[in-house]
Amino acid sequence: MQELTFGTLIAVFEEIFGRGLFWAMVAAAVLVTLAYLFVLIRDRALSMRKFLLAQLSMPFGALAAVLFVQVMTHSNFRDIGGPVDVIVLLGVAGLGAIGMAILVYTLQSLLWRSSPS
Repeated sequence: MQELTFGTLIAVFEEIFGRGLFWAMVAAAVLVTLAYLFVLIRDRALSMRKFLLAQLSMPFGALAAVLFVQVMTHSNFRDIGGPVDVIVLLGVAGLGAIGMAILVYTLQSLLWRSSPS
């Protein structure tokens, strides 16, 4: 591979997750992001109580993301070969944590609308 392009990344992710699952995950991410933006615009403020509960869900999102990638790549933690693998896993964990927090906050706001705290 001479260059890392956006098309190459999409091809790699489609190979890892399968075309259908990859694009379903992209669609889910877009829908959750749009719902989050809707909630922020609608409420015009962050609810600190909902934000705290969303933050408490972050470790579960990190763990779920890492385990999901491990299953999809048919890998195990003993297959970690060096610093780059650790950095990638930490990145996956970070993105999973952030994604879970956004999802939990959005669901709370859509299901239980209350005044901002």
